Amino acid sequence: MSECCGPDTGQTLLNLVDETDIKAAIRARYTQVATGETSCCGSPTDQSRSQRPRDYDYELSILGDGVPVSVLDSFAGCGNPLAIDALDRGEVVLDLGSGAGLDCFLAAKKVGPEGQVIGLDMTDAMLEKAHKNQALLGLANVEFRKGEMEQMPIADASIDVIISNCVINLSPDKDRVFGEAHRVLRPGGRLMIADIATVGELPAELRSTESWTGCIGGAIPLDDYLGKLKAAGFADVQVVTSHEWQPLMLSVKIKAVKAQQRCV
Repeated sequence: MSECCGPDTGQTLLNLVDETDIKAAIRARYTQVATGETSCCGSPTDQSRSQRPRDYDYELSILGDGVPVSVLDSFAGCGNPLAIDALDRGEVVLDLGSGAGLDCFLAAKKVGPEGQVIGLDMTDAMLEKAHKNQALLGLANVEFRKGEMEQMPIADASIDVIISNCVINLSPDKDRVFGEAHRVLRPGGRLMIADIATVGELPAELRSTESWTGCIGGAIPLDDYLGKLKAAGFADVQVVTSHEWQPLMLSVKIKAVKAQQRCV
């Protein structure tokens, strides 16, 4: 049994250069995460999987007593993007790579019934699980959409806050992701990301299929990550926290802002 966030050294190394192949491998792996065939970043037991969000100091209490295990057990994050900045009531939030929905549900509680949360994911099994979890929690202000970060099914300038948790590293075209994020945010909108970056370039042996789908092979140097955000038009790009996750790898929280439009 493999884990979702780390390389399987027994896996045959492939030179992944085709975006379609990468995304097919990601869908396959996170289908297994959704169905419980593969655990994420730890022991495959239900208890340890449902514990991981608590390890990142999530405010699970705002979801009420007895949060269903199914809301927690497919958690595949590397941090808590909701801890980067406060959400205001009435805001519209977009979660890139929403998985089973945990970040969406917590955001929905924070923005209140007058706000809205949209979860975007490309994996059918995750979307199915997210819809079931939404029904269990009875949250009406959450919507899940199938789509890819590189071509978001979201209207221009319609989002107040974008959150994402250990997902952008998986994209084979991060420039397009950040360009799309800038497009859909309103002027003054915020980007709040928990993700994996690297210290320098990764060696070729860490670019296997398994490593890419496990949040390693697609990670890029932190300076490049920040540079791509700035090139997409984001301002006030800042690293909120950064610490070593594995050798050569960093777990980071990043905040950026879409600049307000200026009068001419």
